[in-house]
Amino acid sequence: MKAATFLTAMEIADILGVSRSTGYKIVSILNNELKDKGYIIVPGRVSKKYFSERFYDDISSDEAVNL
Repeated sequence: MKAATFLTAMEIADILGVSRSTGYKIVSILNNELKDKGYIIVPGRVSKKYFSERFYDDISSDEAVNL
């Protein structure tokens, strides 16, 4: 089975140790950024790669994608 390439708001909340509502706000912010760049988004989910780039820019992308 292929690993998921998207994170949900709940997964983001768990990773960052924040509330569920904050997780949804983060998904919304990141998806708006992607939409402004011309990407197609999945409502309620955000790309693991983009999340990693925005929050963990100082680590290698191989490490970041394996959250």
